[in-house]
Amino acid sequence: MKHLRILVLCALVVTIAAAADQGRAEAAAPATLKYGSTSPDVPDLQYRLQILGYYKPAITKIFGVSTQTAVKQFQKKYGLSADGIVGPRTWSVLKKVSVSKPELSKLARVIYGEARGESYKGQVAVGAVVMNRVQSSKFPNTLHGVIFEPSAFTAVNDGQYWLIPDATAFQAAKDAVKGWDPTGNALFYYNPDTATSDWSRSRTVSKKIGNHVFTY
Repeated sequence: MKHLRILVLCALVVTIAAAADQGRAEAAAPATLKYGSTSPDVPDLQYRLQILGYYKPAITKIFGVSTQTAVKQFQKKYGLSADGIVGPRTWSVLKKVSVSKPELSKLARVIYGEARGESYKGQVAVGAVVMNRVQSSKFPNTLHGVIFEPSAFTAVNDGQYWLIPDATAFQAAKDAVKGWDPTGNALFYYNPDTATSDWSRSRTVSKKIGNHVFTY
């Protein structure tokens, strides 16, 4: 119990700091990037494209031919003008369907805190719900906002979010970002053996995976 109280206290402190950092990060929009750019935003762009499977080389600070090709492939996939230029529209879509390196760690923390006792599929499913919420107009439009929305995740409330995720949780996070969604586009989930909310039980069920019921 003492250990849990310490976790919760740490969670409150770090949540406040993280929220401040997030506010500063969102205030500075990423630069428009194109062939030849050397902006500090290039590595983030490459990482996002890499985790989605479009960019294969090592992460660099240079927007070269490989990056341009990956951007065009991404733009074509999502119905954007495939001009290889990463402006506000491309950034907006990319940030909805991908994660930065720090965001991947946050997603892995949610998965580990919420579902480390579940099967691998069940862990990916929790990650998929987080990504579905980021992409839904019903929730905050950033991964940080979704995770730290008040009372959204038990692991954040009780401090388990701050446990160090294992390699399985990180891999599950990557698979969820890449588009594996075992839930069928669910936006919520709960454990029927422990849930006390009538609202949760009133939702339309999409899937049951392990101990979790996934709903719309």
